[in-house]
Amino acid sequence: METLTNLLSAIEGVVWGPLMLVLLLGVGLYLQAGLKVMPIRKLGTGFKLLWQGRTTAEGDEKEGEVSPFNALMTSLSATIGTGNIAGVATAIFLGGPGAVFWMWITALVGMATKFSEAVLAVRYREVDEAGDHVGGPMYYIRNGLGRKWAWMGGLFAFFGAVAAFGIGNTVQSNSVADGLGESLNLPHWLTGIVIMLLAGAVILGGIKRIAKVAGKLVPIMAIAYFACGVLILVINADQIGAALGLIFGHAFSPASAAGGFAGAAVAKAIQFGVARGVFSNEAGLGSAPIAHAAAQTKNPVRQGLVAMLGTFIDTIVVCSITALAILTTQDWTSGETGAALTTMAFDNTLPGVGQYVVSFALAVFAFTTILGWAFYGEKCFEYLFGVRSIKLYRVVYILAILAGAVAPLDFVWLMASVFNALMAIPNLIALALLSPVVFKLTKDYFAGKTVLPGEDLNR
Repeated sequence: METLTNLLSAIEGVVWGPLMLVLLLGVGLYLQAGLKVMPIRKLGTGFKLLWQGRTTAEGDEKEGEVSPFNALMTSLSATIGTGNIAGVATAIFLGGPGAVFWMWITALVGMATKFSEAVLAVRYREVDEAGDHVGGPMYYIRNGLGRKWAWMGGLFAFFGAVAAFGIGNTVQSNSVADGLGESLNLPHWLTGIVIMLLAGAVILGGIKRIAKVAGKLVPIMAIAYFACGVLILVINADQIGAALGLIFGHAFSPASAAGGFAGAAVAKAIQFGVARGVFSNEAGLGSAPIAHAAAQTKNPVRQGLVAMLGTFIDTIVVCSITALAILTTQDWTSGETGAALTTMAFDNTLPGVGQYVVSFALAVFAFTTILGWAFYGEKCFEYLFGVRSIKLYRVVYILAILAGAVAPLDFVWLMASVFNALMAIPNLIALALLSPVVFKLTKDYFAGKTVLPGEDLNR
């Protein structure tokens, strides 16, 4: 185990080094510039389309498996997870308050990335042997860049199928088991079994059942957590200005050691801000477009406008609440990290209640993330081995939930971090190469021209 940990640590140092920062921020900035900041300018349009997308438009019923709204909820179910609670706290602990600023930058840039991913996913999607719409980076690499690039699509699918066991499975069950163990003294194995049984009942039902559950749980959990966070900020209103000062001040200057906080250089703030930001909102990883490819829509750009809201809601809204709750309570210098730091911040402001709010939110967030990533992973596996392989993948994925609950936390996070980066590299390359397609389709859409999904291209 020690040898494997050292190997993964060495790989992490390379894949999350300057190359990844340049790729993530560089491609995102390029897309944002090419789109003329449209994702930010059209944020209101995105929310309007999201509201309309609660029901499928007439004529679109056979164009996918889930409504545009539930496609986003499935995507959000995968992104709103432990990254919003434990990941934000870890970023602050390792990179200082300045890491939050770089999380925000990653999100604003990532809105263009997420928009482009969804546009390409719907544009180049296919209908598989089972009659379901499938898409994502592996398909827009193969269908958009041509067969000579198919090997890169295969690489993404392999990394995605494996990464699902980290970011979407074991990290989530481990964090819940840890949180409930601290607050309710529940054994890790018992928590793992409960999550495994509940998740299994949903996952075995496929995308329609996952989307149905996500469409109910995600809005409720996000609003409830947001409301509790706002209450904490109201109670600590006099500290909000100072917290914002720490975020902006330490984004460009080192954060000195204080209390249990060891201090952090600006490079660390950028590294962990970007890494945890991507871990949270997944912009650039190529995971979300797999869900958006199943949307009942005939228009790739319209789904892209809905998809980009995932990054905004996840990081600008939910992660910001966690960060400000931690920084307004001064607990960020305590030496605690992860979910324990967030729990401490909530409980110090809401004594006797805060720890249960965080534990419950963590459990629900993690549960829905496990559901969303089950779909991502099985579609990657299907790309590699065909429709018949899906059942095998689902069974192994469900069993891994229990293993994650009892595994060492540090190793689980390390594995997730490495495979996240390995997924992102082929996806970001494809986004850069296919950017002219995104720009043209977007221009055509706003000019009132017809923009077709992939299954209609050859009709």
